[in-house]
Amino acid sequence: MSKQIKQSGDDIWKNKVEKVNSELFTLTYGSIVSQLCRDFNYNYSEVNSQLFKMGYNIGIRLIDEFLEKSQLSRCSSFQETAEIVSKVGFKIFLNVVPTVANWSADSKTFGLVFTENPLADFVELPDDGKASKELWYSNVLSGVLKGALEMVQLDCDVFFVSDVLRGDETTEIKVKLLSVLKDEIPAGEE
Repeated sequence: MSKQIKQSGDDIWKNKVEKVNSELFTLTYGSIVSQLCRDFNYNYSEVNSQLFKMGYNIGIRLIDEFLEKSQLSRCSSFQETAEIVSKVGFKIFLNVVPTVANWSADSKTFGLVFTENPLADFVELPDDGKASKELWYSNVLSGVLKGALEMVQLDCDVFFVSDVLRGDETTEIKVKLLSVLKDEIPAGEE
């Protein structure tokens, strides 16, 4: 099953995705983070929050494109969801495939471990003594995952636990399933 999922992600990347110059994308993202740092006077907690909010808004819109391109049916388990996110979602939009690892005993929490992070190419954090401890430079990815998963009725807590930009050995995002939301018709649309 895992090889089929990976092959699906590779096929979609090759045939259905309009490519964007990765260096332009990386530099544009870097400019956004840099501007947020200046706008919030290097209050990295607020910058992290703003990046997460931006990502969340992207994620709730991006899921439609993902579902249209992948033509996948509803996942039967949280483990399958993790594999789809890793091998199809990240492949389609960033051309990377993080490893799904570090499952909790109750199978409700997993980590996405990145060997490469295209958002972090060419990046040097500010040398102010705080950025390497407080800034989650790629926090937009956490927001994207939160928003996208919420749109498929999975309420998850999504957060970075390590980042090579902060001196850690790996870059890892944790995804913790809080609850499965009920399918509901929005008020007034009966």
